[in-house]
Amino acid sequence: MDSHQIHLRFSQDIKLLLQRLAQEPLSLGEILAETSERGFSLVITLLVLPFLLPMPPGLTGPFGAACLCLSVQMILGRRSPWLPKRIARYKFPRPFAHVLLQNLRRVTKVLEKITRPRLTKIANYDLTWRINGLCISWLTLLLMLPVPFTNPIPTVGILLLAVATIESDGLLIWISYGITILITMLFGFIGYALWLAPSLLPSIFR
Repeated sequence: MDSHQIHLRFSQDIKLLLQRLAQEPLSLGEILAETSERGFSLVITLLVLPFLLPMPPGLTGPFGAACLCLSVQMILGRRSPWLPKRIARYKFPRPFAHVLLQNLRRVTKVLEKITRPRLTKIANYDLTWRINGLCISWLTLLLMLPVPFTNPIPTVGILLLAVATIESDGLLIWISYGITILITMLFGFIGYALWLAPSLLPSIFR
């Protein structure tokens, strides 16, 4: 099997899911039941992909909560995903699935170029699974912060970690850890700037 075929594993999984969602409304619980252990990364990817696009009102809360719930389970070492009934019953809006499907190729085209099975022993360690969950949880919290125009930044980190986990790409996982640190520093800078803003405004307009 050549590398291009390997790369298609992730994009085909997501594309098939989105095609089904565009045809019939499936709940998050039903999707998890079909994808089993890989459901962690696949559903997390599905949940954060919309944050790369303008989000319809009301979706940030459910998507963020579901992503956080799954990533916390990864920290705990769980391999069988579970969602609370209220979140599990949530159905992906069909029109939005169409929009995601139209934009999916742009995302997967980039990911397929940088992802392949590498350092698979590191990628498959139980500790790596837990650290991935910790990073995704942290990035999800940053994603849910009410800071305008910042959604795509932690989304990129989450997507890289989720795809690297699916493809057993240990090198990309390590790179993603570095990106997580950089994103954290960026949000720290933004937070510091917002904290300073009230005291700076009087001097600016003096």
